[in-house]
Amino acid sequence: MKNIIIGAGPAGRLAGLELGRLGEEVILIEKNKLGGTCLNEGCMVVCALTDIARFLNDSTHYKSLSLIRGDIEFSYEEIVKKIKKTQEIIHKIDHAENTSNNNEIIYGEAEINDNEVKVNGESFNYKNLLVATGANPHIPNIKGVEYSINNKDILKLKKVPERLNILGGSIIAAEISNIYSSLGSEVNVIARSEFLKELDPEIKEYVVKKLLKNVKIHEKTEPLEIQKNKTIAKNKDEKIIEIEGLTFLATGRSPNSKILKNILESSQFDRKGAIKVNEMMQTNVKNIYAAGDVIGGLNLTPVARMQGILAARNMAGYFNKIDYNCIPQSIRLEMDVSFVKNIEYKNSKINTKNNTNNPNNTNNTNNINNINNNIDNNTNNVYVNNNEKLNEVLVPGSAGPRAFWKVLTNETGMTKASFNSEKGLLESITAISPSSVNDIAYLSYLMRIGENIENFDEFIEIHPSTDVFFQIMKYI
Repeated sequence: MKNIIIGAGPAGRLAGLELGRLGEEVILIEKNKLGGTCLNEGCMVVCALTDIARFLNDSTHYKSLSLIRGDIEFSYEEIVKKIKKTQEIIHKIDHAENTSNNNEIIYGEAEINDNEVKVNGESFNYKNLLVATGANPHIPNIKGVEYSINNKDILKLKKVPERLNILGGSIIAAEISNIYSSLGSEVNVIARSEFLKELDPEIKEYVVKKLLKNVKIHEKTEPLEIQKNKTIAKNKDEKIIEIEGLTFLATGRSPNSKILKNILESSQFDRKGAIKVNEMMQTNVKNIYAAGDVIGGLNLTPVARMQGILAARNMAGYFNKIDYNCIPQSIRLEMDVSFVKNIEYKNSKINTKNNTNNPNNTNNTNNINNINNNIDNNTNNVYVNNNEKLNEVLVPGSAGPRAFWKVLTNETGMTKASFNSEKGLLESITAISPSSVNDIAYLSYLMRIGENIENFDEFIEIHPSTDVFFQIMKYI
């Protein structure tokens, strides 16, 4: 019997590669296309469009400084066509990569019954099963929601919408608002609570005023009805407002977990339908694992990859436990906004009785996705060194690649860090800069291994660089 993986997004595809590397035979089943949401409908599409948006914004900025003249025209239809062509190339690379690593790929919709998987009329028994079926856009219960679009529809648009209303206050809402406002849309963001509540107030203020200056943001505003070219909502002053434009949903993700509804008991799914797993990515059925967006929590591609690789190792008998501490995140805007916090996840409901490295142990009920879902609930299950006094430093960004010409308009970004001076440990850091994605990734690793900030000056960044906080750390 072979290992079977259902879903070839970041979690499933990387799990297949890892199992192949470990000498295990794998059947990788994918309903649509390799790469999952990230490549086909999500972050890679956002990155591609953000590249165009940045180019247009840069040209507008250079024109305002009288450095260049003339207008730039673009073709949204051609942009979409080239994105799809690029995706096709990557699909072929991904297919060749997995098949060359001991993976058999079957395209079709899978069904699980007892100890077998059915696909395209064939049945396969499995030694271990990994469900990595991802998630779909959450469709809220709003009148007229059928008139809305979501990330699945971006590459179906024939042209840039004249007006766009984005429902949601999340990172994806910010990224989509940046893209389409840069492409010429009149953009409104409608958030039921706060916009970008993940960010500290100073960082959020910079984002709104400097990076999303052409976007109108409505906080604490409840959408009541969606019409074909209009969104009706109730604002924080209890007034009914009507906002013209096409409605885009950025209202979260719903796990594609139905495939296990006949296998797992209802108690093995959380209130959002996410599959519950332990810290080894294992369900309460000893040879069934789950990874990626289907388990909820942090819906990030690097996290899904980490979960898939770890699940594969456990399936192959190389036992590992997941660690979600110091996960870096980013927002792709005019300049990247990247951040990481030293967060410890604790759950009072964890059953640690007989908790060993044995993958057949089903007593460990550590529900990782429930822990992650509590991040925004201010519960006692999640904390960031609440009992320790932290010092903070806030510094403006400096000149460098993609920031030199921003000095004239005071838009070079900023960095905010908090640290424990007694222990010499960095606790959180957010950077707005052209190089923040890479810088924060390295810093998150240093935080994860508990490196003292006195040693941060040993890090030598590549010159020229826009960030100086590595050097600042030795003085704070």
